[in-house]
Amino acid sequence: MDILLFDTWIIIKMGRRKEFFFHLRRCRGHLAFLIITSIVIVMTWFNLLRSASAPRFVDRTLFINEKIFSMFEEDATPQRNDESFLSLYPPGSPSLLDNNSTTERNIEKCDPSKATLKVFMYDLPPEFHFGLLGWKTKNKSVWPDIEADIPHYPGGLYRQHSAEYWLTLDILSSRFPDRSSPCSAIRVTDNHEADVVFVPFFSSLSYNIQSKAVLPEKVRKNRLLQEKLIKFLSVQDEWKRSGGRDHVFVAHHPNSMLEARAKLGQSMFILADFGRYLPTIANVEKDVIAPYKHLVKTFVNDSAGFEDRPTLLYFQGAIMRKEGGSIRKTLFELLKDKPDVNFSSGTFGNNGIRETTQGMRSSKFCLHIAGDTPSSNRLFDAIASHCVPVIVSDDIELPYEDVLDYSEFCIFVSSSNAIRKDFLLRLARGVTKEEWTEMWKRLKEVESYFEFQYPTRKDDAVQMVWQAVARKLATVRQRLHKFKRFSRSN
Repeated sequence: MDILLFDTWIIIKMGRRKEFFFHLRRCRGHLAFLIITSIVIVMTWFNLLRSASAPRFVDRTLFINEKIFSMFEEDATPQRNDESFLSLYPPGSPSLLDNNSTTERNIEKCDPSKATLKVFMYDLPPEFHFGLLGWKTKNKSVWPDIEADIPHYPGGLYRQHSAEYWLTLDILSSRFPDRSSPCSAIRVTDNHEADVVFVPFFSSLSYNIQSKAVLPEKVRKNRLLQEKLIKFLSVQDEWKRSGGRDHVFVAHHPNSMLEARAKLGQSMFILADFGRYLPTIANVEKDVIAPYKHLVKTFVNDSAGFEDRPTLLYFQGAIMRKEGGSIRKTLFELLKDKPDVNFSSGTFGNNGIRETTQGMRSSKFCLHIAGDTPSSNRLFDAIASHCVPVIVSDDIELPYEDVLDYSEFCIFVSSSNAIRKDFLLRLARGVTKEEWTEMWKRLKEVESYFEFQYPTRKDDAVQMVWQAVARKLATVRQRLHKFKRFSRSN
């Protein structure tokens, strides 16, 4: 360019006007080329930066707080003062977040002023909660000192319905001055300040361990405990004021609260699904669906992509089921002898968890088929294993579906299509490597939403469930206001 300008200056000095305009046109050509090239480079960088931004399959505008995507693995209940806990989470250490994130690795601390939900929690006697874990009260306190020692929740299949335990721990710790984890919900001592009233009854655990009468007793302890709970609530001012419409119960096991649920139908339930509830008792308008706690370990640092997963379709579980689960036997007959399908009967006992972990981690697609109820832990095991779920359950309700688009990382198949010969095989084989890889990546991005743990982490299952409750507050208030319409005249 400098040579051209110098040449142009010589031409002007010599008065050669025609050659001046010729060289001027040459300069314009070079300038135009440079401008176009610059625009192309800028647009290329813009597209690259936009492709690296947060995924758009979650409607982030509907979240109560800004979201991040985190990855972690937590199985045992940590103790705040033991060496294993301190080695994992030393003071000031970063959280175990997405390996691709470098700017959001610090643990978010609790700021009570930013909590989206104010919770009043009853001080129920220990027999309703931690007493079921074998904890015995000291100094007449109804709550354990969880800063020193946390009662351990039973393992195995009991653990899949443990949402009640994690939510209670979170509320108990929400006012700790040194809490180094986020808090979507905080406990308040004045019930008039509260958005909801939380009832800390470990109803799923009570069903699992107390649903059979032990001689010489003739009545099941689980039933007696529900009767005691109803009597307790009936004399509480908080219950009388609202008729229970602002009360929250966790009844995650499909058979929990079986005797009491009809009397609590005006309240909000946190459930696994609506399979065993009348729509007048539980429904999507007023209640919240929470995930199961997955039983297989989270697939940390998963690099097992499309080519590394030789099995096309995977299912291991009970084949013979009642109610809506009869489809399992039909699919078993259709798929049992297919070369790249693993469809087998099995349970979580006798190395079942290990077999399921290996099977899911080596499979491209994992079948979730309706059983006795529309949902099961199998879906969340698949998510933790980054095995793309194929959901065959017409009546299933999913956690946080008002803000999370499951079609971006799951495949849904109606029961009527699933039982057509070779339909599932053609569908799975028709998914390209690129399409599967996108779903696999998204599974790794959303897996934190389904992690129950203590201490909680930003956007884990505990925080997501509380935020789901907060999104129901408008419905709670509307129902409460209607309840009060005739309070004066009555």
